[in-house]
Amino acid sequence: MISIKQIRYALAVERHLHFRKAAEDSSVSQSALSTALNEMENQLGFQVFERDNKKVLVTPMGRLFLDKARQVNLQIDDMMRLKQTDQSPLSSSISVGMIPTIAPYLLPIGLAEVKTQYPDAKLRIREAKTRDLLELVRLGEIDTAVIALPYDCEGLLTFPFWSEDFYWVFNKGRVETIPERITSNELVHENLMLLSEGHCMKDHALAACRWQDSTTHSMSATSLNTLVQLVISGMGSTLVPEIALNQLVSHDDRLGVARLDEPGPHRELAFVVRATYPNLASVEVLRTQFKKALANALSR
Repeated sequence: MISIKQIRYALAVERHLHFRKAAEDSSVSQSALSTALNEMENQLGFQVFERDNKKVLVTPMGRLFLDKARQVNLQIDDMMRLKQTDQSPLSSSISVGMIPTIAPYLLPIGLAEVKTQYPDAKLRIREAKTRDLLELVRLGEIDTAVIALPYDCEGLLTFPFWSEDFYWVFNKGRVETIPERITSNELVHENLMLLSEGHCMKDHALAACRWQDSTTHSMSATSLNTLVQLVISGMGSTLVPEIALNQLVSHDDRLGVARLDEPGPHRELAFVVRATYPNLASVEVLRTQFKKALANALSR
């Protein structure tokens, strides 16, 4: 009979494609891991991995096995978490993923609100792009993630908790008049800088402005902070979500802000979880506390 231990060893090797690293990740010796996987392959009657001194490859049959092994491992993890349903929310550790255009602005106020109400809460935060976070949620490597909608979350549950618009951030010394609002048609004539490919906020900004692509916006960056620094230096202007304005803009007199005058909300913040995730009570608590923190911080 194949054991849970063998399944997890196999998944570790798949992640690293390296037996020593997989053994370190699994906190066992390399020989113990290799022996366990050899026994597993003997029981299966086929090789899961091809290995030599230089590389590890997954065999075609091995890929089929590992796909099923991931599902088994995920179900086992969910069964182990069932005990959490009888516990108070946030009484056990929970891992939360967040995208870079949310984490730096929500966490300072959101975690403070959570700690006030739930001082023993243990949150493990992981920052990554939306695509990567959703995969981690699906694999059960993190419990939940906070992302921005709209985004394709097929197979996952979404729990929105905040809606917001984008604001045009510009260098006051580069404009003749300082507007309170600006339309996407007016932005066409500006040197607008956006986040680089792979950041969902770029897609949300384009959608809010009803633009098909960003080919006319030649400069991009990997963070909102970098974009704002470029605005300060006179390189152009950018779009920033409402939750980021206080940190990025409000303390620099050289910067001006105008609401993007297009139908909103331009994005929604939401928790995503697997449909089978057993600890929804903790996610709901986080959702409520984060919403409260944003409402207080933004004086809505």
